[in-house]
Amino acid sequence: MNRGRPRKLVVSKIFTDEEIKSKEGTWIEETDIKHPIIETNTDVYWRDDEGNLHLLLKFRKAKIKQGLLDTGWASYKDLAKASRGRGASAGPIDASSDYWKKRNLVSANKWSTGYLNPKGNDMKELYDPMDITEIQALCVQHEVKVLDEDSKEDLVLKLIKAKGGVSKMKVNNQVASNPIGFYEAGKNFADLPCRLTHFTRTNYEKYNSGLPFIQRIDALFKELVPDAYQKQRDRADTKPHLKIPDTCFSTVTINRNFRTALHRDAGDFREGFGNLTVIEQGYYHGGFTVFPQFGVAINLRSGDFVAMDVHQWHANTPIYETAEDKVKNMDIVSDFKDNPAVGTAGLYQAYTRISFVCYLREKIATCPDKIDPRYLTKSGHSKIE
Repeated sequence: MNRGRPRKLVVSKIFTDEEIKSKEGTWIEETDIKHPIIETNTDVYWRDDEGNLHLLLKFRKAKIKQGLLDTGWASYKDLAKASRGRGASAGPIDASSDYWKKRNLVSANKWSTGYLNPKGNDMKELYDPMDITEIQALCVQHEVKVLDEDSKEDLVLKLIKAKGGVSKMKVNNQVASNPIGFYEAGKNFADLPCRLTHFTRTNYEKYNSGLPFIQRIDALFKELVPDAYQKQRDRADTKPHLKIPDTCFSTVTINRNFRTALHRDAGDFREGFGNLTVIEQGYYHGGFTVFPQFGVAINLRSGDFVAMDVHQWHANTPIYETAEDKVKNMDIVSDFKDNPAVGTAGLYQAYTRISFVCYLREKIATCPDKIDPRYLTKSGHSKIE
């Protein structure tokens, strides 16, 4: 560990903005790292075409003590629930994966896909044995347009879509990732107001018990990037009922064994930073956090801290066990009871890597000052009417 002044690293773009954007949603490998992997206290800046420097990240080794890590683990380890809404960060759709091979995909495109619902699966089972003339006749009967170039498979899908057999929205790979804290109003699945997230309200005691851990992350942000911190704190303080107590954060995304594909964070305060740490159980290698446009990567391990510009393209390299790791991990008694048949990406390993991303939602500032208090405190599992 370097105990003196942090090292300063200045980097430049090795891909144009257009080139790096074209890689969105793809996997990044260790071969994309062009500088030595950062594992000691380092400040990284990138230089633009005019010669100006911009802060990319500040990495500090072992800044969170074991007692607080234990608090974070006990409070939050179970809150990284399965999600199919992580966008490009969840990576390209792989029809052969354990999760998707049990489903009939529809219009898969890069990192998102539709799929047949139960009604659609029944229709597919009914239509598959039919010949194309029978399918064409059904299409005419149900006013489905038939083109000369349509194959039987094309027509079956058109027919199933017309009869409501396809999911209403596209989804992403299923990963263990969920937010706690506060969120702005949204209409993805329901017309919800600005609120404490569902997983926070239904795990309210755990959320509160882990606050000292989150507050330590806030203190490190304030210490290392004071100007950006103050901007974010001032913004958060405009809606004190929608921020995590004694922090500049509204929200923490908790990820378990989630190797992200290339993405930029969306929806967080544009002038702020993402603040990350990791808590581990067991042994593994990889999982480096990479900014491939600059060829830079950090090895963020348990108790380390990084304040980073999450509006720059970033991803993780593969997380894996070496032969030595596997031997060491044989003695681990896991805290989790995951069902491998579900197929959530990254789980079902002996090791655990839980990452915490602390940030302020951009649109929290647009929320009203008065919100139904039932959305801001503990609740049971029943829906609020």
